[in-house]
Amino acid sequence: MTERRKRSVSLRRCFFLTLAFLVTASVVVGRTPKSSPTPTKKTGHQDDSLYSKPAADLALRSDGAHKADALTHFVEGMSLEENGEMDRALEAYRKVLNVDPGQAQLASRVAALLIEQDDFPQAIDVLKDAIKANPKDDAPYQQLSFIYAKYLKKTDQAIDYANRAITLNPGDIEGYQRLVEIEVAGGQEKKALEVLDRAAKIRSNDANFWMRLGKLYVAILFKSDSQPKPDELKRTNEIFKKAAEHAGDDPAVLKDVADYYAASQQLKEAIPLYLHVLELQPDDANAREKLATGFILTNQRGKAVEMLEQIIKEHPEKYQPYDLLAQVLDDEARSLQRARKVDEAKAIFAKVAANYEQSLLINPNHVGTYLRLAELMLGPLKDADRAVRLLTEARRRFLGAPEIVYYLAIAQSEAKQTQQAVATFEEALHEAQLDQDNDIVNARFYFNYGATAEQAGLYEKAADLLRKSIALDPANSAEACNYLGYMWADHNMNLDEAETMIKRALEMEPNNASYLDSFGWVEFRKGKFDLALSNLLNAAKTVDHDDPVIFEHIGDAYFKLNRISEALESWQKALALDPKNKNLANKIERNKAPLGNGPPTKTNPTE
Repeated sequence: MTERRKRSVSLRRCFFLTLAFLVTASVVVGRTPKSSPTPTKKTGHQDDSLYSKPAADLALRSDGAHKADALTHFVEGMSLEENGEMDRALEAYRKVLNVDPGQAQLASRVAALLIEQDDFPQAIDVLKDAIKANPKDDAPYQQLSFIYAKYLKKTDQAIDYANRAITLNPGDIEGYQRLVEIEVAGGQEKKALEVLDRAAKIRSNDANFWMRLGKLYVAILFKSDSQPKPDELKRTNEIFKKAAEHAGDDPAVLKDVADYYAASQQLKEAIPLYLHVLELQPDDANAREKLATGFILTNQRGKAVEMLEQIIKEHPEKYQPYDLLAQVLDDEARSLQRARKVDEAKAIFAKVAANYEQSLLINPNHVGTYLRLAELMLGPLKDADRAVRLLTEARRRFLGAPEIVYYLAIAQSEAKQTQQAVATFEEALHEAQLDQDNDIVNARFYFNYGATAEQAGLYEKAADLLRKSIALDPANSAEACNYLGYMWADHNMNLDEAETMIKRALEMEPNNASYLDSFGWVEFRKGKFDLALSNLLNAAKTVDHDDPVIFEHIGDAYFKLNRISEALESWQKALALDPKNKNLANKIERNKAPLGNGPPTKTNPTE
C-alpha cells in the first residue's frame, strides 16, 4: 500500500510537470512564424510514416524541436518509472534536464532517484544545475540541505542551504522545518527555537503556515513526561491563535487548532472551535465525538449525553458514539452509586450495557467493548451468567486472545462454575505464555486463579497459586496473604502458617476489618476463644458496613464461651444480613432455648 501511494504521488507530480512542458512547447510553437513552402507533388496516397520530417507547416524551429524531444523523454520517463524501471527512467529524465536544467520539480525528482542509488554527488550536481538555471527557486536549496544533513552529515553546509531557501521564500514553512530538523538532530533545541521565533515574525495570511509552525513548537516544547511551562504554553498558543484567525471557514485548520487545545488540556478554548467546525460540517461525527469528550472532561456530562444522542440519531450506523455514550453514562452511574442512590445507579448501568451491546452489534470486532461490557456484568449488574455467554462468544471471535480467556475464567468463577473456571484459568495461562507481549500473568492473575481453585475445593493447588501471587508482588500481597491464611483457618488446616499469613496481611493494613476477622477466626480455631472474641468485636467496629460473616463468627465465639443469648443475638444479626444462609438458620434453630425451662442443647457452632 505504501509503495502504491508513493507511485500515485509521483504520477500526480509528473502529470503537472507534463502540463508545464506542454504549455512551454505550445508557446514555442505559437511563436514560430508561418512560412510559405513550395508544395511537394505527390502521386496517389502518401504514407506519412515514411517521411522523417514533419510537414513543412508543422515544423518546429530548433528550440521548439528540443522542447518536443524533452517532452517525449519526460513521458517516457514517467512510463518507465511506473513500471519500476528506475535506471531507464532516470536516464530519460536526465535527457530532459539536459534541455532545461531549470525544471526544479523534475530536478528534485531526479535527485531523489539518485539518492535512492546512493549517488549523492550526481544528485548534488543536478540540483546545483537547477539553481544555476533558476537561482530564485528555493526547492533545490531545500533538497540540498536535506542531502547534506541526512546523508553527508555536513551540518554547516546543510544549514547554509536551508537559510538560502528561507531567504528566497520566507513565507514557505518548508525551509524553517528543514532547518529545525537539522538543529534538533544535532541536539541544538535552543537554536531550533530561534529558527521558529524567526518564522513567527513573518507576516503571513496563510493559516497552514501558522498551523505547521505551531506543530513544530509543540514538537520541541511539549515533552511527553512533563507539562509545558506557562510561558511556553502562552508562546505556542499565540501561533495557533494566528492559525485560527487566518483559517476563515476552513474546517480542517479549525479542527487542528481545536485538537491542539484539547491535547494541551485547554478545553474551554477547544469547545468553541469544535462547535464552529460542526456549523461548517454538521455531519462531522469525529468533531462531535471530540466535542462530547470536551464536555465530559469539563464536567458538562449533560451536554455530552445530549451531543452523543444527537450523533446516534444522525448516524445510527456508527459504533463509536454508542461506546462513548456508554462511558459517559457509566461515569454518571458510578457517581450515583457513590452517593448510595442504588436504584438510580442500577437503571443507568442498564443503559450503559444497552449501548455497549448496540456497539457490538455494529462492530463485533472491537475487543475492548467486550471487556468493558463484561466488567459491567460482573460488577454493578451482578449478572455472571450473562457475562459467561458474552465472553464465550468473544473467545470464539478472538482466537489467541489470552485476556478474553482470563475474563471468561473470572466470569465462570463468579457464576459458580468453579471446575470449568479452573480449566479456563489454565488455558489462559497457557495462551499468555505463548504470547510474549502479553502481561496478564501477574500477581492479580494468580490471586484470582487461586481463589477459584479454593472455591473448587482444590486447597493445595490454591495454596500454591496464592504463594505465587505473593512472591510476584510481596509489597502488595496483603489480600493474598489474608486469603491463604483464612482458607487454612476456615478448613482448620495448617493453623500456624495461617496465623503467620494473616499477621503479615495485618502488618500491611492493620485496620482492615476483614483481616481482623481472619485473625480472630484463626485464634478461634486454635481454641483461644477470649482473644478471638476480642479481635472479632474489633473487626465489627472497624468495618464500614455490617458484615454477616463477622457477626456469625462473633456468635460462634460467644457460643464457645457459653454466652448463648449473646451468640443467638449475633447469629440473628448475621441472618438478617444474609437471609438465604440455610446453615446459619439451622444453627440458630438448633441452639434456641426450649419453650420449657432449662438451657439449650449445646452443639458445634461451626457445623
